[in-house]
Amino acid sequence: MSDVVWAGCRWLESTPWGVMVRDSTWMYPVMKWVHFTGLSLWLGTILTVDLRLLGVGDRRHTAAELSNSLCAWRWIGFFVAFLGGFLLFSVEATTYVSHAGFRLKLAVLIPLALMWHVVVQRKTRAWTRAEGVSATGKWAGLIELLLWISVVTASVGFLLTNDLTYA
Repeated sequence: MSDVVWAGCRWLESTPWGVMVRDSTWMYPVMKWVHFTGLSLWLGTILTVDLRLLGVGDRRHTAAELSNSLCAWRWIGFFVAFLGGFLLFSVEATTYVSHAGFRLKLAVLIPLALMWHVVVQRKTRAWTRAEGVSATGKWAGLIELLLWISVVTASVGFLLTNDLTYA
């Protein structure tokens, strides 16, 4: 790992918010709760659209209509999850970046899941027709669903094997 990354991680751990969450008996569990609440909201809205692309769910609304109506909730969930995750990361950033499970989570999350999510959200309207969803839309929904399952699996693997002292 580069010296710049380590220096950035050490700086982050020494910030007031990193110290506050680490030194408090209740802040770390609360930040986990905030992070998981945001993830539930964010991923719940994403998976709702993905499942609709796959033909599952409420047939009164198209995938595009669902995507449009859930857009605000999706962004609220993302920002809540990001804030909680950032504060959790600030507690022991050097431990996180050295953990293979955390690196796998980021390797799947950033280049794959987020980029694919942007594609799916932008193309949902084009893939949705009055009579159903195109084959491309169905495959895109399935791939996005599998990518998010991979992110969650890597995250759970990290949680089960981490050596952090703040539980």
